[in-house]
Amino acid sequence: MSLIKRPKKENPTVRSMFNQLWDMDDFFTSDLFRQKVPSVNVSETTNDFTVEVMAPGLSKKDFNISIDDNCLTVSSEKEEQSEEKEKHYTRKEYSYSAFERSFNLPDSVDKDAVNARYQDGVLKITLEKTAQAKKEQPKNIEIS
Repeated sequence: MSLIKRPKKENPTVRSMFNQLWDMDDFFTSDLFRQKVPSVNVSETTNDFTVEVMAPGLSKKDFNISIDDNCLTVSSEKEEQSEEKEKHYTRKEYSYSAFERSFNLPDSVDKDAVNARYQDGVLKITLEKTAQAKKEQPKNIEIS
């Protein structure tokens, strides 16, 4: 009778995690260092455009919204620091996150009638259309 030494089975998830971590070609382009940009929904009605930015964990004061030369820019920057001092140690933690998204606006947007609201992790920006754009309804063409 002979003993056969078999290699230990590794968990494929752990192996792929270590391979990704130590693969120097992909180290700085991995998800660890990739900037996260929030998802955005854009919708249009006859009266306005709505831009919804999914950004949980932020507050109203973290956002900056501007319109310059028919370009809507939504950005956020948040930095957090915490420090805990005990008798034999000090622990400091830092967190920083930022993003910026820009959208070209059509000429039909009334730049003076823009409203923004942040609720339940969603920033909702409503861009009303000009009075002239609201009057112009699509014309249906009948096919003969």
